[in-house]
Amino acid sequence: MPSVCLYLQVHQPCRLRRYSFFDVGHLHNYEDEAENRRILDRVARKCYLPANALLLELIDRHEGKFRISFSLSGAALDQMERYRPDVLESFQRLAATGCVEFLNETDGHSLAFLFSPREFRAQVLRHAQRIRALFGQRGRTFRYTELIYSNALAAAAEKLGYETLLAEGTEKVLGKRTPNRVYRPIGCRKLRLLLRNYRLSDDVAFRFSDRNWSEYPLTAAKYGHWLHQIKGEDAVINLFMDYETFGEHQWPETGIFDFLRALPGEVLSHPDFRFKTPAEAAAGRQPADEIDCPALISWADEERDTTAWLGNVMQQDAARALYRIESAVRRRKDDGFLGTWRMLQASDHFYYMCTKWFADGDVHRYFNPYESPYEAYINYMNILDDLSQRIKKPKGEPE
Repeated sequence: MPSVCLYLQVHQPCRLRRYSFFDVGHLHNYEDEAENRRILDRVARKCYLPANALLLELIDRHEGKFRISFSLSGAALDQMERYRPDVLESFQRLAATGCVEFLNETDGHSLAFLFSPREFRAQVLRHAQRIRALFGQRGRTFRYTELIYSNALAAAAEKLGYETLLAEGTEKVLGKRTPNRVYRPIGCRKLRLLLRNYRLSDDVAFRFSDRNWSEYPLTAAKYGHWLHQIKGEDAVINLFMDYETFGEHQWPETGIFDFLRALPGEVLSHPDFRFKTPAEAAAGRQPADEIDCPALISWADEERDTTAWLGNVMQQDAARALYRIESAVRRRKDDGFLGTWRMLQASDHFYYMCTKWFADGDVHRYFNPYESPYEAYINYMNILDDLSQRIKKPKGEPE
């Protein structure tokens, strides 16, 4: 029977304070905690709390037939634990239903796989431990930061024991094949690959409130009809999007919560259709084919590659400088320094330095708190300079 696999990403970056050259050597608190709390409070009010309450209601109404999955970044978990434990508890109530799968990723929402295999493995294991402690689940499914994927990443995920991996369903790897099947990464024996149907996902995440879109307004009945047109006993329709789509990116006034409220009933009105979590969808199907992806892909921008984070010399310089101090950080054997270094690994810091101002420019400007990519770069490098100087000081020397 065809399955609908709804996966929602939850991430809130640790935002950096404005940090000038004159702060280097004097100011060692890098986070803008007030801004972190302000934004988390807003998103909790507009998205997390009302959407979680609605999902709990839908799971109960449909007697467990409505099943979903989440990936909560370590940065988001840190902020929930620090500022909004009520939000974390609302996710734990969802976990208690048995109808929600919590995925694993790198704890720092980082690009570590591209620079440090040791750090990548450490962050994956740390995140897995946190998910097990908070939600009582052993991670079976892995998704890397912003759905970055390649053959090498698939091999690393299988080596870490994961059964299922998520990636972007771009034509770069699919060719003329459909994303609505389970695949096997080339070179892997057991790992199953689920590929995002980006057209159907983006219809909700990006186009839902666009009055110039030919399909506006999008109703749950219309969307359910589109899903029901996808045939095949082995079909898996992978709808992957940011959770903040519901209430934050698409405001409540757009009708996004009414859409979500009606969607499970519309999908389940067809007797052949089921909701499945990623692990459930992959476990019940044989791979339709192998996927060969030697180059890195992601779900970002029209290119669907890593240029959103590493596409210019500022981003590349910042990333090299960050991972260049890894050995020095580890030699200090100081959890505070290690935690700060990992906070600086979040992909968002490099995203703010992006200079792609073409088709994807509006998206980058929406998520960028800086006036320019150059300002983001200078602010980041000043902080990294201060951290580097502190790490090199002899232990015990006062700061």
